Order: sequence, then structure tokens, then C-alpha cells
Amino acid sequence: MTSAPDVPRATDLLRAALGDRLLTPADAGFPAAVRLWNGAPGAVPALVARTHDAAEVALAVRVARRCHLPLSVRAGGHDWAGRALRQGGLVVDLTALRRVDVDPGAGVVTVGGGATAGDVLAALRPYDRVVPTGVVRAVGMAGLTMAGGYGPLCGRYGLALDNLLGAEVVLADGRLVTADPAHEPELYWALRGGGGNFGVATALRYRTHPLATVLAGMLLFPLDQATAVLRGYADVVRDAPDEVTVMAGFLPGPAGEPVVFLAPFVGGDDPAAGRAAVDRLRALGTPLVDQVGPLAYEDALRLFDGGMADGNHYLLRTRWLAGVDEPVVAALTAAAGAVSSPFSAIALHHFHGAAARVPVGGTAFGLRADHLLVEIIAVWTPGGDPAPHRAWAERTAAALAPHALPGGYPNLLAPEETDRVRLAYGPNWDRLRRARRRYDPHEVFSAVPTLPPADRPGPRVGR
Repeated sequence: MTSAPDVPRATDLLRAALGDRLLTPADAGFPAAVRLWNGAPGAVPALVARTHDAAEVALAVRVARRCHLPLSVRAGGHDWAGRALRQGGLVVDLTALRRVDVDPGAGVVTVGGGATAGDVLAALRPYDRVVPTGVVRAVGMAGLTMAGGYGPLCGRYGLALDNLLGAEVVLADGRLVTADPAHEPELYWALRGGGGNFGVATALRYRTHPLATVLAGMLLFPLDQATAVLRGYADVVRDAPDEVTVMAGFLPGPAGEPVVFLAPFVGGDDPAAGRAAVDRLRALGTPLVDQVGPLAYEDALRLFDGGMADGNHYLLRTRWLAGVDEPVVAALTAAAGAVSSPFSAIALHHFHGAAARVPVGGTAFGLRADHLLVEIIAVWTPGGDPAPHRAWAERTAAALAPHALPGGYPNLLAPEETDRVRLAYGPNWDRLRRARRRYDPHEVFSAVPTLPPADRPGPRVGR
């Protein structure tokens, strides 16, 4: 029988250590502390522990276990399903752990568990160095990395997790351990793809890469050119070199009708080859907007700032595709034409090159073949009826399903899609579950992606 949560006892224990950095629903700062990027989730935790260091994180984890409180971890707060908050639970808030220390001689950067991609890139910029990130600078590096980390540098430098050299992790029993090739190597393996299901990462160390500028930006085409542009995009990504990674999809247009977008990121050492790759993309149609040029990597990501406004309501669905063949082109184009909201979008992320050359058993991440990750992003304003937008996302996902690879990117799967989580890890599933039993035998953590317990499905804690 599960013991009842003891919120008063947890409050007393944490208040003694954190003072006014422990927030309850009665505190003035509580609404801001539980506000997420996605305004749709409605879970209200009992307590928010605004931690400042690993020792305080460890205390919060121990108190949650002792007082039988559901536990969640908040870093960037960008999980679309809102799993950073648990109803009646304790939130371990990492947003103050944003320190970034650069060692340019070693080519290494150490970042706090609450640091965002923007924090890291800003610290590295004076050294003309980067780490692979996603396209949104406000996303937390820890959550992005531990589940995968698709992004514009995937072809040249791999996923974000492929550049993780080690991490400091608070385990379920409150111990702080180092996970790297020489210390807790099985935990290090599991963290790279297994998500936050093994502990709370309070610091992460990354390999950095010299990269002063990229040839990058945005090409926008009218919707009636979607078929031609997507066919050409399929040809481009099929034989793209490592240095050329290209996103594509549909974004809200200024007149309310979606527009087709191509977002190339070319990071090679041959400027002429980079320009030729971009010219090939330009020639796929007649661009409405052409904003491609040499930019610092951080500035290139700024082109995506504001594309998805905080506080709107979001629902995501996802598929993995081996390529963009004719049925996929038709399904994507039809979905864009039937979009239920002027704010919704579809994004295709290009996985190839260095990321595809990592052995599938080298990390917990389960798909290392060339592929495209599809994000189906339904968006509506607060107070709107979610039904038509959910239906649009579900129809789009269903239309792509016959052409999709098994599983899907676990960071984007819905909490109930536990069957697809298992398929996503492929041959790594059994090893990942063994690691889970070793490091969290009492199932304190179950974050993004969700690893369902052996005897019952369902998430228990989120990031």
C-alpha cells in the first residue's frame, strides 16, 4: 500500500534549508515558478524547491522519498506534455543552476543542470566554439541532451548526447555521483538517450568544437509550391555531406496560410561548396523570403526565436521517417492545407552524418540510421477548444504512420505512448531497463522519455 504524501512534513524539512526559496501555492512567486512554455498542462504541485546547488537537489530528492511526494524536475520547462509538474508533488527547480564554465584549452564546457542552450552558446561565443544544440535557445541543455538532442549541427558533430563527456548526477537515494567513461560507465551510457529516468543531472560536461560562423537562415516558399519543394528537399538530404544539415516543413505565414520553409545550416570549411548547397535549395521554387547568409551559430538560432510563443497551448505528435517519398510528400502537403490553426506547424529534422556513424549500442539512443524526425505541432490560444487541433495532429500522425519507422523520438512521444517508447530503443531496451533497476529500483524517476515500470505503464515524474 502506498503511503499518503506528507506535505506538512516535507514543507518543514525543506523550509529549514531553503527558506523563502521553498514555494507553496500561497506564495506570491508560485504562479511564475509553475508557468511553463506550454500553457495547456494544468497540474498544480504542492511545493517548488528552488535549489542553488547539488546538495540542495539531493536534499529535495531525499525529502520527496521520505515524505512520499511525487517528484518532478524543472530545468528548461519545454517538455510539451508538462511533465516538469506533478499534481500535488514536489518540483526540484534547477533554473538557478545556470553557471557555464569554459575551458578553451581543453575544448570542454561545464554547464549547470538548469542552463539553456542560449546560456551555453553565449559563453562559448568569445572563443568561436559551439556545442550541438536544438534550434530553440530557451530549451534546457540537460533535458535536450539526455533524451537525444537533434539539431542543425547533427551531421557534422552528432547529437547533443554524442558530445556529452560526463555528468554529475543526484541518484534516487540522494547520493551525488560522477557518470563518465571511468566512473559509473553504465549510468553514463544510460544518460545518453535514456532521459531523466536515472537521476537529476546537476552539471554536464561537453566537448566543444571550433565554429566561428555558419551559412544559415530561412527560405520561405508559398504553399502551392510545397510538392516541388519537398520533392527537391528529399533529393538534397539523401546525399547531403556532413557539413550540410537542412530542416524543412511548414510555418505560419503572414496571411494566415502556411508557408513552406527550408532552414539550411552549412558549417564546412569550403565556402563555395556551402553556397552551392544553398543555391540548390533556392532553386527548388520561388522564395518569398530569402534570409540565408553567414552568421554566428547563436545568431542563426535567433531566427527561430518567437516562432512558438510562451503561454499558448501545444500538443505534439511525432514520427520517424526513412525519407520523404511521394506518399510522405502528399501527406505533409495535405496536412498543411488542412491545418486547424494559423499558429500550428510541421518540422522535419535531418539526422545523418556523424550522428549516424555512432554504433547503436554505443549510447542508449536507439536509431542511428539516416532518417528524418517529424514534429507535428498543434497550437491554439488559451481558452480555445482543443478538439479540432488535437484531431488535426492525430490525423497527420496517422497519415504518416504507414510510411514511418518503428518507435519515435522519445522526447516528443505522448505520456501514454509507452509501446512506441519501447520500440524507439530497439536493441537497447533490455539494457536500459536493467540500468533503470540498478540506479532507481524504487522508481522515483520516470521523466522524458518515460520508461514504464515492468509491471504497470505510466509516468511517475517529469522534467
